[in-house]
Amino acid sequence: MRVINRHNGSKAALRLLCSASFAVLATGSAFAQEAQPGAGDAADAQASAEAEEIIVTGFRASLDAALNVKRDSVSAVDAIVAEDIAKFPDQNLAESLQRIPGISIQRDGGEGRAISVRGLGAQFTRVRVNGLETVATSTDGASANRDRAFDFNVFASELFNSIVVHKTAEASLDEGSLGAVVDLNTGNPLGGKDGLTLVASAQAQYNTLSEDLGPRLAGLIGWKSPDGTFGVSVSAAYQQGETLEMGNNTVRWAQARFDSVNGTPCWFASATSTTPRPNSGGVYTPGRNAACDAVSLAFHPRIPRYGEIRHDRDRLGMTASIQWEPSERTKLSIDGLYSSFKETREEKWGEVLFRSNERSIDVTDYTIDADNNLISGTFNDAWVRTEHYLRKSKTEFYQAGATWDQELSDSFRFTLLGGFSKSDASIPVETTLVFDDRDAQGYRYDYTNSRNPVLSFGTSITEPANFQLAEIRDRPSDTVNKFRTLQLRTEWDVTDGFQVKAGGVYRRFSFDTAGFLRDTVVCPNAGGRDLVLGTITCTPNTNVGPTAIYGFQATPELSELFTLRRAGAPAGTTTQWLIPNLETGTAFTKLYERTPQVDAGNTRSVIEKVTGGYLEFNAKGDIFGLEYAANAGMRYVKTDQSSTGLSSGTSVTVERSYDDWLPSANLALFPHEDIVIRAAIADVVTRPTLGNLTPGGTVDGFNYRVNFGNPFLDPFRATAYDLAFEWYFAPQSIFSVALFKKDIASFPIAQTRSGTFASTGLPTSIIPPSSPAGQNPEGQIWTINSITNGEGASLKGVEIALQAPFTFLPGFWSHFGGIVNATFVKSKADYDVAGPAVVPGGPLIGETRNSTLFQVSKRAFNGTLYYEDDKFSARASVSYRSGFNDQNSGTGNIFEGYNSTINVDASVRYKITEQIELSLEGVNLTDEYRDRWTDEDANRNYEYNHFGRTILFGARFKM
Repeated sequence: MRVINRHNGSKAALRLLCSASFAVLATGSAFAQEAQPGAGDAADAQASAEAEEIIVTGFRASLDAALNVKRDSVSAVDAIVAEDIAKFPDQNLAESLQRIPGISIQRDGGEGRAISVRGLGAQFTRVRVNGLETVATSTDGASANRDRAFDFNVFASELFNSIVVHKTAEASLDEGSLGAVVDLNTGNPLGGKDGLTLVASAQAQYNTLSEDLGPRLAGLIGWKSPDGTFGVSVSAAYQQGETLEMGNNTVRWAQARFDSVNGTPCWFASATSTTPRPNSGGVYTPGRNAACDAVSLAFHPRIPRYGEIRHDRDRLGMTASIQWEPSERTKLSIDGLYSSFKETREEKWGEVLFRSNERSIDVTDYTIDADNNLISGTFNDAWVRTEHYLRKSKTEFYQAGATWDQELSDSFRFTLLGGFSKSDASIPVETTLVFDDRDAQGYRYDYTNSRNPVLSFGTSITEPANFQLAEIRDRPSDTVNKFRTLQLRTEWDVTDGFQVKAGGVYRRFSFDTAGFLRDTVVCPNAGGRDLVLGTITCTPNTNVGPTAIYGFQATPELSELFTLRRAGAPAGTTTQWLIPNLETGTAFTKLYERTPQVDAGNTRSVIEKVTGGYLEFNAKGDIFGLEYAANAGMRYVKTDQSSTGLSSGTSVTVERSYDDWLPSANLALFPHEDIVIRAAIADVVTRPTLGNLTPGGTVDGFNYRVNFGNPFLDPFRATAYDLAFEWYFAPQSIFSVALFKKDIASFPIAQTRSGTFASTGLPTSIIPPSSPAGQNPEGQIWTINSITNGEGASLKGVEIALQAPFTFLPGFWSHFGGIVNATFVKSKADYDVAGPAVVPGGPLIGETRNSTLFQVSKRAFNGTLYYEDDKFSARASVSYRSGFNDQNSGTGNIFEGYNSTINVDASVRYKITEQIELSLEGVNLTDEYRDRWTDEDANRNYEYNHFGRTILFGARFKM
């Protein structure tokens, strides 16, 4: 099918400012011949004069260069510039970006991974590498990124020399962002010195939790011809390191009916019978027993557990750049970028599987707190489980691009830009082996201290005789993103102060993800006593009774002993348990010889073809003595979208197209040579989340949840307003205040209902067989989610920034300087959520909840104190981000998200000579915990983990 949608993005206010801007542009052109030099010219002249007096180098020089980029732009721009060639100021690009006002980062696996700009999450930010839009995804941390968000951890920071963040839109700027467009720029060989340039650095990276020492190496070689017309450079960076993530996890909290409470049965043969039905079957009658009802309606942790997660990362990156200027009017550039990011993630858990097994578990000696949480209790017939998980992933990123800059005359020029990129994030191995003891006695948990609970196992969990190998899983997958881009940009200087820009663009973006399952439950009761795995026939362990017919008997050869350490576990917590041995367990079950089945929920694709163009007018001059610079224009884009997914086992493709007219205007006024006042208004658009475009439904059999996609979702569309004041009160200094507001007109929202699996119309064959629902599809009520076009949302906020060297202080103190900024954001949107059940065993209660936009922190603060002289430099940075909602939750919880974080980093450098420099750096010096919660009202513990401090020391050589 094919659907054509038309959307006129022009708003009344936007038309008004555009009209005013066009009037200013037209008036400015008349005054241009007599106008005094513009503010940009004045700033350049001032900078030149100051450069003759003071030569600024090092970190201060990078700050100065970044301010020049900001000051000279008509639109709202922030930048980070490398102190020197191949010397980016941070170990991670995302961690650098968090120093920019309005930007917060989300860490995963101990590293910065994704950013949000002015409260809008990573999916609303477009990233360009050397001018080409691209998507780089990885499988770092807890999950794979199968969406539009850009994973900054894919690249080594040494490969880049600048980052530019465009916070307001221009007609000539690529569309697709409600938050920002981020430009990552690699080498510029013609910008270096003549002749040969060599740079090399070597560092050792030590993590205090893993106690691992790994290398971090980088190098660059470049050459520029003596006449300055030809340059070439090649750079490479390599990093290997291992970190540990230690802590606890609940995998959310849930309500459920237990077998008995304090010895009183909760289930009977019938509603009126007095005959108990322990463990299975029977009838639960609400109101029959107050204690049973209270425990049933209270929330308990679904899988309370402590464990260790190992992250072993291997990152290699290379860039190459060739530039040729055969004449003053012609410049040709070819840029290439390659990155390989490998991660091995290994998890070792000791837990109790309450999830979906409460029916057979007895509760005694319990406590329910004021937030209706079953925060402590003793549990018999508990499903004790230990897990050993291994995931090997690799992301390979390729990009090649070419640029032709040509001046056809003194007043007319064009740029032709083309290239392609590919990001291939593959997971060849994602294996889990599970030991179960399904009738354990005397298990106790205590979440009185909710972030550091006591988890105590009554039954020995170090003896193989108590366990059986119950589940085996393997879930390989592959996600490929490709971009092809061709752009033509032209500029015509009509007069000295009036310029016309026009251009066209073609982009083709393709997204393909394919998932597979080798999951199985070993010898499930429902499937009989004989299950053939490869050439091995599984038979029950008759020595422990019929209830234990579920797997292979654990043996010392199939096991290994794990000891928990430094996870914040209080006294009384069990810290040693048996886990499956992955090597012997997979060989014994012949797991990797099993034929993988298609995972319907993770097999889908999207193709987007974008064609369009823009017309933009730029002017600078003065009107009645007031200097200004302005641009205004219109961007048109047409999107042809094709979405393919598996629905009920059948491949379904839905095609549609829509177009957008995106007017924008930026105005900068210069009432004084050191003051800039900026205003901007624009219609902006972000295309729908890739996962939501999938036709058909996906099934989560562990949480009894079905998610339906919607290929007819409208893009996120908004009108953005910006007003800023900037005061450049001294060299390398700025005080700024920026107000911003976004009226989001279309905002896809989830709709939730409860029902049976049969009511979804999906076949039971797509339920993962190792999940509880795979054995009993109608074992409980399902949560059924769909996505539709919502009524919109709003966001507004303020950024405040101050940056200055302390040159006003005497002597030694004049070498200090500081950077501070704060961002305050207020947002609201309506979400359909599924709240707690009010009747034991009853459905979740749907409601509409007004809350902040997902991933929006209300407050963020960043501060850097630095010192720099001819030999020695030091920096210390602090970053604070308040808590935020991350997404809809499940099992009756209202949202889930993260509590506030504070990260502290520092670095010290010393120049032995002009060519050799020593460095010592520390990342996450306070060993901040990641505090994730579920339910915004009760703030229940989802996970509470820490990653240790990272120390780097080494040397850098430049010639």
